[in-house]
Amino acid sequence: MRLGLKEACGVIGIHDKDGNVAENIFYGLMALQHRGQESAGIALTTGNGSILLRKNMGLVSEALSLTELSMLKSRFGIGHVRYSTVGSLSLTDAQPFNLDSTALAYNGTIVNYVELKERLRRSGVYFTSTSDAELLLNILLREVREEGDYFDALSELSKYVEGAYSAVCLTGDEKILIFRDPLGFKPLCFGETERSFMGASESVAIDMLGGKLVSDVKPGEAILVSDSGVERKCFAKSKRKSYCMFEFVYFSRPDSIIEGRSVYDVRLKLGMNLAKTYGCGDADVIVPVPDTSRPAAEGMARVTGLPVAEGLIKNRYIYRTFIMPKQNLRENAVKVKLNPLRSVLKDKKIILIDDSIVRGTTIKNIVQMVRRAGAKEVHVRITCPPIVSPCFYGIDIATHGELIASKKSVEEICKSIGADSLGYQTIEKLVDAIGIEKENLCLACLTGEYPTPKAQKLADMMKVKPYHVKGRYVEFCF
Repeated sequence: MRLGLKEACGVIGIHDKDGNVAENIFYGLMALQHRGQESAGIALTTGNGSILLRKNMGLVSEALSLTELSMLKSRFGIGHVRYSTVGSLSLTDAQPFNLDSTALAYNGTIVNYVELKERLRRSGVYFTSTSDAELLLNILLREVREEGDYFDALSELSKYVEGAYSAVCLTGDEKILIFRDPLGFKPLCFGETERSFMGASESVAIDMLGGKLVSDVKPGEAILVSDSGVERKCFAKSKRKSYCMFEFVYFSRPDSIIEGRSVYDVRLKLGMNLAKTYGCGDADVIVPVPDTSRPAAEGMARVTGLPVAEGLIKNRYIYRTFIMPKQNLRENAVKVKLNPLRSVLKDKKIILIDDSIVRGTTIKNIVQMVRRAGAKEVHVRITCPPIVSPCFYGIDIATHGELIASKKSVEEICKSIGADSLGYQTIEKLVDAIGIEKENLCLACLTGEYPTPKAQKLADMMKVKPYHVKGRYVEFCF
């Protein structure tokens, strides 16, 4: 459970020969609900060249009417669940965006958003939102008009759009374009059933619909789906990849397959590696912070032989607090989301395992909660290394100053959160658990070394001259 960071979005696009796209997208978005809880939307082709758009604030079941969708017949559609890492918390910025009978939904962040938006404004483009998705759609449409081909258009787009973008795009003439940025920051996969093709942020959405995972969409690859079939092409090549390590640590569901790796197995090994690094001392029991730390707790138990117990009981009817919009809401949510189980914690030496520490306020509250329940000692273990630098690719870490590990040593953090000891995962053991070469992972928030030039420039400027701002941080540097 993470209350200090926010992830961007989840996307899905489906071509269903039987015309059941609307209902299938609804269920696919339900499988991706963990990736965004602010708004949900769907765009469908109508068969006459236009696009039907439905989007609203709230969870999928609140924003979209399954009854209405089940009565809509369409063979092509896309859907989106959102959390605003940038842009406003409003229906205006909800996705998909529709322009000139083309709709787009995406996950990520454009680093040079301000620069590109100003360039388009000078050429006469009018924007209705502060969303990166609207910018990306305008750029794509402009390049399609100039190039006359989707793959060539994406090739041109990739030359000057810097950042993360995993997207699904729907055209009124009944095509779906699925594409991923050349570095592959955010996950995107492709699957099929006997009667449909689908692209989605995670394989669980394909599983939900009874589909078979075919492959990841490769970085710099686009897939065009139409009645004529499926066409796949590489539109841009990069010497390296930059898969977001946080997808494995926290964001993705444990039952997803990301880059050919089981997220569950990665988290299991994260726990095993923690145990090998720190041992267990004379602790009595391992207690995971629900839910992402459960596999890691199991991994630690396999190495140490200690039992795992549910010492913190989660109220499953509360929002996923990691992606709640305001810090005070995230902090207050801890009190109603978790309740300590005294019979497990009282008079015990606890190893408390969690996925990450961002600002330190949440884990401090949890440590206090465990102590009030009677724990004798609380030893905190974190599956992610210290987060010391902002993210500009889709996670809402805006400044160095809000990151406790950028200001304090491990010993100081341990004292600040009230733990008896604190052990972070090492970067080497993180890389080992994920099983992808270090040079092909985005570890920028852990190292301060960014895979794209404008992001590095931005981070360096912010470190020298900290910006205490609300809203889009890049506006203050470009």
